[in-house]
Formats: sequence, C-alpha cells, structure tokens
Amino acid sequence: YAKGVDPIAVRTQIGMVFQKPNPFPKSIYDNIAYGPRVTGMKVDSMDDLVEEALRGAALWDEVKDKLKQSAYGLSGGQQQRLCIARTIATKPDVILMDEPCSALDPIATSRIEDLMMTMREDYTIIIVTHNMQQAARVSDRTAFFTARPDETTGNRTGLLVEFDRTSNIFATTNDTRPEDYISGRFG
Repeated sequence: YAKGVDPIAVRTQIGMVFQKPNPFPKSIYDNIAYGPRVTGMKVDSMDDLVEEALRGAALWDEVKDKLKQSAYGLSGGQQQRLCIARTIATKPDVILMDEPCSALDPIATSRIEDLMMTMREDYTIIIVTHNMQQAARVSDRTAFFTARPDETTGNRTGLLVEFDRTSNIFATTNDTRPEDYISGRFG
C-alpha cells in the first residue's frame, strides 16, 4: 500500500468476485451481512441491506424464503450471484471479477452477464476473462495482456499489448497478437 493509504478504506472501496463461487459456511443472510458487520458499516436496518443486495444481484425472489438456510444449498450460479450480493452489500466503488462465469453453465453465465450489464450503472466493473466472446458482450473497454518470457530466467512478465474501446479492439486492432488470440492462432 502507498504511504498514508488506509488498507481497510481501500478494501471497502473495492469488492472482489472470484472465479469459483466461494460462499461462506453460513446462512444466505449471514453471507450478505458479513461484510457490513466486519467493516463496521453503519446501516439503519441489516434486513433492508440484505434484501437490497440480494435484489441487486437478481437473487432475492429465489431465496427470500430461505435466508436462514445454508448458502451451500444454492446452485453454482446462485452461489456466484450470492457472492456478488455479498460484494455489493458493502457498497464498493469498484468490483473486480476474476473469470466470474468460468465454473458456470451457459444459463448461469447468461444471468451473470445480464447482471453485469445492469450493475454497470452503479459500479465500475473490471472483469478478467479468457472468453473473448464474453469480453465483447459485456465490456465497454478492453485491455489485452500477454506474457513476455525473460530471456535469462524464463520467468514470464505481464505485458499490456493494447487498450481501447471494445469495439475497436475486436474490429480494428493495431497489433496482430490480439487478433491472433481472438482467432485462435495462439493462446
């Protein structure tokens, strides 16, 4: 962390959704309430906050009568939306999503993508994906990274190849590497 930056404050401004759904071994309700409780977030009503977060993750109608049940009883797609609800319960400015659909079936993937499209009005979402079609569907801007091997050690270092509006990256890239990756010539 930079000198003078409060790491707790940073953690409350950035939420994270991982590749594989990772609900806590708690009830659905307690999964959502966990972040606000741990960070000391002031809320008028935890019940209202939990409902708001679950509605924001398009999950409320499916779980409103099961809030005290284990989060492990949900399907994979529901668990991922629960993790999104848990993230938005702390009201971050930015949500980082690391391959949020890679462990999901096509129907659950579609629901998460629809959710991202809705959430973009309220949050800055940064998604990491290897799925080029998904990037084209959900992103306003795309950064294409590759890895460059160190000639002496063989260790790989990340390299930003191109960053532009998604429509430009997928239509008129200025570098052959993104086009080669998109077309399947490497990667």
